[in-house]
This record gives sequence, C-alpha cells and structure tokens, in this order.
Amino acid sequence: MKFVTLACSLLFCLSSFAQENFPDGTPIPDWFRQNEIVNIETLGDKYKITDYSVVNDSTLLQTEKIQAVIDQASSKGGGVVIIPKGTYLSGALFFKPKTHLYLEEGAVLKGSDDISNFPIINTRIEGQSLKYFAALVNADGVNGFTISGKGTINGNGLRYWKSFWLRRSVIPKCTNMDELRPRLVHVSNSNDVQISGVRLINSPFWTTHIYKCNNVKLLNLYIFSPAAPVKAPSTDAIDIDVCSNVLVKNCYLSVNDDAIALKGGKGPWADKDSNNGSNTNLIIEDCTFGFCHSALTCGSESIHNRNIILRRCTINQASRLLWLKMRADTPQNYEYILVEDIKGNAKSFLYIKPWTQFFDLKDRKDTPMSYSDHVTMRNIDFDCDVFFNVSASEQYKLSNFKFENLNIKAKNGDCDKSVISSFEWDNVKVNQ
Repeated sequence: MKFVTLACSLLFCLSSFAQENFPDGTPIPDWFRQNEIVNIETLGDKYKITDYSVVNDSTLLQTEKIQAVIDQASSKGGGVVIIPKGTYLSGALFFKPKTHLYLEEGAVLKGSDDISNFPIINTRIEGQSLKYFAALVNADGVNGFTISGKGTINGNGLRYWKSFWLRRSVIPKCTNMDELRPRLVHVSNSNDVQISGVRLINSPFWTTHIYKCNNVKLLNLYIFSPAAPVKAPSTDAIDIDVCSNVLVKNCYLSVNDDAIALKGGKGPWADKDSNNGSNTNLIIEDCTFGFCHSALTCGSESIHNRNIILRRCTINQASRLLWLKMRADTPQNYEYILVEDIKGNAKSFLYIKPWTQFFDLKDRKDTPMSYSDHVTMRNIDFDCDVFFNVSASEQYKLSNFKFENLNIKAKNGDCDKSVISSFEWDNVKVNQ
C-alpha cells in the first residue's frame, strides 16, 4: 500500500513538473530542464594556444597569434581553442563556425586596455545596429558555440572606467558610447549557444551581450565588476537582446549596473526596424545577485518582452528587484512577467517610472504609448527601503498585476494601487 501511495505521489509530481507553463500559459519545453554541461571531447580536435607560439605573459599582446589558432581550427573543420593555465593578453578575437573556447582552471584571457586593439565593426549596442568596437570575445553566426571551463575572461577594465568618469566630469551629458570601450563577450545571430563555468570579470562595458540568438544557456557563471573604489560603469552582467529561449541558471552576478537587462531596440520607430524585436521565453533561476542596479530590468532599450521568469533566487544589496524602464520616446510592451520564490533585500522592491535619459522623439509628432501587463510577484520574503516605487504617467498603462504571498519589511511600505488597473493582492504582508 505504501508503495502504491509513493508511486502515485511520484506520478503526480512528474505530471506537475511536465505541465509547467510560462506566464501566458504555454508549456515550458523540456529543453529548459536539460542542462548538461558541454563535453569538449565531443567538439572536435583541440588546439592549445601554447602549442602555437603563444606564451604565458600578461604584458605581451598576442591577439594575432591567438586569432591564428582560431582560424586554423576553423580551416580544419572546427574544434576547441584551449587557453591553458597562465595569463594571455589579447585584443578582439573572432570565433568561426564550429570553433569553441575552453579555459582551463587557472587560465586567464586578459583584455587589452588599449581601445585600438579592438576594431570597429558592424555590431549592435544600446538598442542600435551600427559601427562600434568589437568585444574581446566575438561569435557571429556560430551555431552551437560554447565557452566553457574553470578559467577567467578578465576585461582589465580599470583604465576604461577611470577614463569614463574623467570624461563625465568634464562633459556631464556624455553617453556610454562617447567613451570608447569594448564589451567582454558578444554572441550574435547564433543558435544553440552555451556559456558555462567560467569567470567573467572586470568588463570595460557590458559583460555578456547576446543578440538575435535562440536556445541560449548561461550556466554556473561568476560575473563580477566592482562598485568601489572605482565604479565600473555600465558593466551589465547579461544583456539579452532580441532573443528567444534563454536560460540563466546557477550564476552569481554582481556588477555596477543591471544584472539581467532585456534589450531590443529604442527610438520612436523602433518597432518598425527589422534589427529590433522581442525577447520571448526567458528563465532566470537559482541565481545569486550581489550589488547591482537591478536584478531584472526591462529596458531602457527594449520594445517587447514576453514570458519572462525570475525564480528561486537570492538578492543581496541590489538597488531594485524588478525595474521596468518606461522609455518616453519608444513604444514598449512588457508582458507576462513572473517573479517568484525570491529572498533577500534591495532598496526598491518594484520600480516603475518614466525613463527620460537621452530622450529623442526625432521626427515623430506624438509620444508613443507603452504598456506593461500580467506581472506577477509571489512567494517572496524581502527587506527593502521602498516597497512600491511606482509612478503614474500618461505615457504608459500598467494593468493586471498580482502580488501574492509576500512577506515584506520596508522603511516605506506604502502602495498606491490606483496607478495599476486590475491590481490583485493575496496574502500580502507589509511590516507585519
């Protein structure tokens, strides 16, 4: 009898697990639960860079030699470029179809702090497709691309950060792009991507930027940039830009900007540009967030996000848990967002306000309307300074929000429910 009861319970659990859905009710594919780390033995021949005249020297720029190893692997049908223990200084590297990057434990791929070692290419940055500097590690149109191992990709960003703040002190309105600096990792136009195990630290600019990719897994990563003594400006941990089916799992993220930022385009006609688009079916789970401007942010360059899940995470010293940047010059729709099973602390629990930085309607006469709806925050035990940091605006409409099973300790626990249409509360405890 006990065996029958146990079997029935197991079947019920498996059935529930199999029927798990995204916030809009569509089933979550099994792909999201299949998280085996890539085995480099299955990826072809191995090309250890020190076998090709690359030497362990943190001060010697070896971009051309390392790129030659990548090119040789590509010319022979692909394989794994291995960075062995040691430190290797490089400018921009470009991976080709069927090539992969593996960093052994103790290996450091160190980025040059001279921007001239990063060529200007056609790329994507801040919701625009334009000419800008390549990243340290680049993979465009490389289906199946992987970065793995226990080593480190170090952006060596200190010189860039100091230059940024110096420039900002002289030209207060200078933008991110006015200060010339590379990203750490940029993967674009690629399917079936996995980045796992490595440390991604000290990026000069955005740390990991994924653009127009499908089926991407970011697993067991350590992503860090400092907030002191020199702030590392705009070093977003993970920027997801016009992508579908993305899993971020078991990662540590602590950066001097947003941890997870959803991008997709900006400007009054952004929804008409084929380079822009939606982010759909994203799960961020089992992660730990240190200092960051927000654990999960929609915007500021984003036109549509749908089926976004942040769950089973711990937050510590974040400025915000969930931030919806409502950009006044861009039509936006942030829908079907679920934040659940969270514990920790932040300055603000929910933050929604007009985003007016570098506002530009260009030739558009009216202000585009934006929307956010079907946002659920549930099963959360949280400390914060401000519980409901949300402002009403004529430029956007907020509807169908739900707070459920919240245990909140807040210095300011007020909530103006009138700014959200159809706002449901169920078992919400604030300062009780």
